[in-house]
Amino acid sequence: MQHFWKKFAVISLILLLVLVGCKREPESADPTTQPDTLATSAPDPTAVPEVDEPAADTGDADTDGEFNAILLPKFLGILVFDQANEGAMEAAADLGQANPEFTGPTPENSVQGQIEIVTNAATQGVDAIMISNNAGDQIAPAAQAAIDAGATVVTWDSPIPSAEGEDLFIAQVDFNEMGTVMADMAHSILGGSGQFAVLSASPDATNQNTWIAAMEEALKDAKYADIELLDIVYGNDQSEESYNQALALVDQYPDMGLIMSPTTVGIAAAAKAMQDEDLCDDVKVSGLGLPSEMVN
Repeated sequence: MQHFWKKFAVISLILLLVLVGCKREPESADPTTQPDTLATSAPDPTAVPEVDEPAADTGDADTDGEFNAILLPKFLGILVFDQANEGAMEAAADLGQANPEFTGPTPENSVQGQIEIVTNAATQGVDAIMISNNAGDQIAPAAQAAIDAGATVVTWDSPIPSAEGEDLFIAQVDFNEMGTVMADMAHSILGGSGQFAVLSASPDATNQNTWIAAMEEALKDAKYADIELLDIVYGNDQSEESYNQALALVDQYPDMGLIMSPTTVGIAAAAKAMQDEDLCDDVKVSGLGLPSEMVN
């Protein structure tokens, strides 16, 4: 899983550099320059044609100056984003570019923090911004302003829902298939019938919201007729808040047999809550997260 996120960041940075290169204005020909005079005599058939030596490959994707980019996670302190940053640094080294600036808001100020960082980047001459969006469409005006200022905006992991203000979104999974996977997991864990709830990250996290919506659509199939989704709650990818939300679900739904969490923090927090309350035999915990974070 760690290698996946590093490779994902490598691909993202390469595609970003391609987009930046495509956006750069080509040098236009001087309209006052006269074309070279055409030769009027036939070339000497015995002459050896001159072959231009290929230009040396410097490894630089951008030859017009230093490439300035920002790698913006939902917020700092999450292992997935740290791994993505490692991949971005490896890609930058391979491409002969400076490392992207890895910066992000605090978990408590994720939405406004992301908007502020993108807004400031638009005024600082940044070439590119790579965003794992945690602000929904609220970030679209700031992202569009960055594009208008000449930056390339690529979303990765979590897109802008309206797609306004992004040049490209790079998805790590097929969102619709992820919803079916979650429905199948619930069906399997509950033995074909039972009740479950979802403990997600943030209400503004486009990726998790889309996965959950796809899961709800999948649950309409007759295969899942005996599976009931009770509730969707949010722990904002904070351990304590997710822990408390898991306990609240148990109190509110005594017949619930599963908590599904499409986020590493949520899985770990819910599992800890069930362990502390000695409920592991009654309420199972599963979802989508990093295996390395599930060891306890």
